[in-house]
Amino acid sequence: MNKVYVSHNNIISSLGFTSDAVVGNIKNEVSGLQLITNNHVLPEPFYSSLIPTETLEDTFNSLNPKNAYTRLEQMMIASLHPVIEASNVELNERVGLIISTTKGNIDALDSANPFHKDRAYLNQLGRHVKDFFNFKNDAIVVSNACVSGVLAIAVAKRYIQEGLYDHVFIASGDVVTAFILSGFNSFQALSSLPCKPYDSNRTGINIGEVAASVLVSNTNANLAKESVEILGEGSCNDANHISGPSRTGEGLYRSMQSAFTQAGVSAKDIDYISAHGTATLYNDEMEAIAFNRMQLQDVPLNSLKGYFGHTLGASGLVETIIGMHSLHNNTLYASKGFETLGVSKPINIIKKTNQKTLHTFLKTASGFGGCNTSILFKKTN
Repeated sequence: MNKVYVSHNNIISSLGFTSDAVVGNIKNEVSGLQLITNNHVLPEPFYSSLIPTETLEDTFNSLNPKNAYTRLEQMMIASLHPVIEASNVELNERVGLIISTTKGNIDALDSANPFHKDRAYLNQLGRHVKDFFNFKNDAIVVSNACVSGVLAIAVAKRYIQEGLYDHVFIASGDVVTAFILSGFNSFQALSSLPCKPYDSNRTGINIGEVAASVLVSNTNANLAKESVEILGEGSCNDANHISGPSRTGEGLYRSMQSAFTQAGVSAKDIDYISAHGTATLYNDEMEAIAFNRMQLQDVPLNSLKGYFGHTLGASGLVETIIGMHSLHNNTLYASKGFETLGVSKPINIIKKTNQKTLHTFLKTASGFGGCNTSILFKKTN
């Protein structure tokens, strides 16, 4: 199989509007989570990481848009623009576009929203991003709960290896809305405090918003300094429950098995795990079991949810980008919020940011409906 690389990238979030700015804040263990009081969104105060609206609008307007765009479309376009510019890739028929999201323009269904309700259709989101940049091919929408961001990378790799595209741009994002918050609140899954993945005192998740973009390519020319090669990937659905993961971690375990088999590596070859780590009781426990089944219990591991909250369909992509920078910087970033192990199996949580020579990392994600995706990456420089 031909090699496939993940290269130029960009993050827009409460921690900054470039990947370097975001990684710099994470290195200093700065969280973007803040206590939000907005009765129109949720009756009680909640912790979230929200993209500053004024900064977003200024950034987007600097691109001289000719039409009106939703908040999520602005986020995705503003994130993707510098990636396209840095890539020097001509947007011809050999270039694909993947839009990765869980809920898309779900806020278009709100009565006060100025956009037509049809804007909530995911194909409309894809069309508006495609048309802004004049991509030649229609956008492919990957919407598979909270694995969407990392699954989009796997899908891009498969398209490239099948010979359909030479390059695929991915834009991923989700917004914080009353619909999304009320859904998680109905599960009693929201925490009234900053989330604490894998911690014995964890009380649930925080929901956040980011937009993230990357270039996936079949060429090693003009790669970003933090670029990585995709060694292997796998996806598996455990079909356990509409919202509850398998108690044995079966789906995650099998997705990791597939990725490791494709890559031809074993647990001893992995330097770091960028885990899902939502800070809910069942998810964190399931992950710990799955990692132990794969003999990964000693590999340094973090969850980045303590910096952004759970950013839904974008989480897997933004966490992959930070993992890429982690390899390039030879730095393990602290799993913010963690103090005392609160799962039944041993895992090696990164408590403090520290330097370590790194070559490979494993990215995992799990989501509602039992979906699980795992990808192995190797540093190119």
